[in-house]
Amino acid sequence: MEKRENGLSAWQLAMMALGTVIGGSFFLGSAVAIRTAGPGIIISYLLGGAIVYVILFALSEMTVADPAPGSFRTFAQNAYGPGAGFVVGWVYWSGLVLAMSSEATAVSIILRTWLPNISLPLLGAVIIIGVSLLNLLGANQLSKLESGLAAVKLFAIIGFITLGVALIGGFMPGIEPVGLGAIADEPLFPAGIWGIAGSMLIVMFTYAGFEIIGLAASETTDPVRIVPRAITYTVVGLVGLYIVAILVLLPLVPTNVLTAEESPLALALLRWNLGWAGNAIGIVLVTAILSTMLAAMFGLGRMIRSLADEGHAPSWIKDEGNVPYRGILFSGVAMLVGLGLGFMLPQQVYLFLVSSGGFALLFSYAVIVATHYKLRRGNDCPPKGKCQLPGYPITSWLAFISILLVISSMPLVPGQGAGLLAGVLLVVLFSGIYAGQSMYQKRLVEKRPLVHRLQFEAARELGIEQEKLQKAKEEKDKNDIS
Repeated sequence: MEKRENGLSAWQLAMMALGTVIGGSFFLGSAVAIRTAGPGIIISYLLGGAIVYVILFALSEMTVADPAPGSFRTFAQNAYGPGAGFVVGWVYWSGLVLAMSSEATAVSIILRTWLPNISLPLLGAVIIIGVSLLNLLGANQLSKLESGLAAVKLFAIIGFITLGVALIGGFMPGIEPVGLGAIADEPLFPAGIWGIAGSMLIVMFTYAGFEIIGLAASETTDPVRIVPRAITYTVVGLVGLYIVAILVLLPLVPTNVLTAEESPLALALLRWNLGWAGNAIGIVLVTAILSTMLAAMFGLGRMIRSLADEGHAPSWIKDEGNVPYRGILFSGVAMLVGLGLGFMLPQQVYLFLVSSGGFALLFSYAVIVATHYKLRRGNDCPPKGKCQLPGYPITSWLAFISILLVISSMPLVPGQGAGLLAGVLLVVLFSGIYAGQSMYQKRLVEKRPLVHRLQFEAARELGIEQEKLQKAKEEKDKNDIS
């Protein structure tokens, strides 16, 4: 892929990450997590932020050392072999396609209230096609659009915090000060430690999507400087906004009245007769989901192209330019298929398939931490001494174990047990496909005459040696420049 002369800045990269992360999972799905953990949800978000911190800086170290287009998939392949790269890449891509198909369904249902004469399948298809076409504009144009959409979501959260503080402090005309409000009558941990554990899956969902920073690193001119800065912006912005927003939310509405069908932010404002603000949250919810889909498609197109470049996906998906046109269109078609399944299959079957998206993300995060641990142990710090993860290897182990615990807690939330099973089946499926493909290729080689096999082995060894020489030359050029 050609190097950009005017690549993404740290701010653009952070806004793209925030555009992916801050979506329907926070504006809508967080209601379930808050109801499950009660006021203790603050601890859940702090724990989630700590896990995200470790994952992001582990990813940053690897990205600074090698800003490969495939990001964590390529790193896993370098650490554990081509089989790991195949499975990780396809599980992530498949899970995200299913998750974004469900997001298209969700935003279609919301838009249907304003456009009642248009069918849900048509609305969903138009949204997916629009998201795919916008991604064809390229990273620079998309980042400008994503920055605008991300800004809308950020201002919405800041606006909610401002209104909430005014309600709590008694600065709203005609409304008595809320003070401690609902939180004064609630136990801190209504469901004990199991409430915290059960909320962690959804909390991690609200942080999900930050890996876009690694996938977009190849679109920057100076990953060594830009990527760590973008990660700092993202972590500080996310954790700070989420925790402050929930601290403001808790006095305004009892946690036991929250449901997955209504945004907790909108419900809190409607409860205090600020209907206009609550309705505005509904518009922001649509913006949030569309923004998430745009940024997710950005990552999907680059992930599938990375798979194709390694021979793990059909060769016709390959693209030589900066924009993976074929990968984006292929991912868009896959999302249309997922959307169709949502309307054709029984609801419980579709939920079983879609919920695997959450597992796919958590699985990818576990792989990022495990890959970083192995590469750091074998190669020490990346070039130029950019060791960024404090407390290694203890923090790596704590993050890895925490992710496994979050995955194992999935059955604690009704409906998520199916996601765990579906995700495990995805891993088994793609592992089986890779094993079958490898055996088939081995048999083809064995059937060739001896002279052809020797020629094949010689060509393969020559290719490996040339690749090593090329990498050594590139590393020398980098050192000479620095």
